[in-house]
Amino acid sequence: MGHLFLITCVSNLQKRRKYIMKLHELQPATGSRKVRNRVGRGTSSGNGKTSGRGQKGQKARSGGGVRLGFEGGQTPLFRRLPKRGFTNINAKEYAIVNLDQLNAFEDGAEVTPVVLVESGIVKAEKSGIKILGNGELTKKLTVKAAKFSKSAEEAITAKGGSVEVI
Repeated sequence: MGHLFLITCVSNLQKRRKYIMKLHELQPATGSRKVRNRVGRGTSSGNGKTSGRGQKGQKARSGGGVRLGFEGGQTPLFRRLPKRGFTNINAKEYAIVNLDQLNAFEDGAEVTPVVLVESGIVKAEKSGIKILGNGELTKKLTVKAAKFSKSAEEAITAKGGSVEVI
């Protein structure tokens, strides 16, 4: 009885061992490592002699090839089309703060650009700060900024706070 039990235990162990992962049997998933195609190794390889570069010409030479946008000598598209627009050097770029970000302050606090930079809500003032109406304001605040959206101004005054353009 004991001998038969031992044989069945060993056979069960052998069956399970077949599915156990072993370090020396590990290998990458099929298709995950593609073998590099070695060129110039004889004509019967399919990539011999010209190594897949075709016959003579600029693209067959080492370091050869045309620049980006080159159309074989024809005037390229970027030169055929007219220039358009310009960069306005006087454009003002405002740092944007949404209403839900103002909830970080205590009730009745005065929120100024300096306070916003110190608290880390705004990284840099740029041309000033603009308050936008995204999110919901839950506190009464006195907010001082360069610009306000209409919805932000209404939301701040609706909570009993005040808006001051600086």
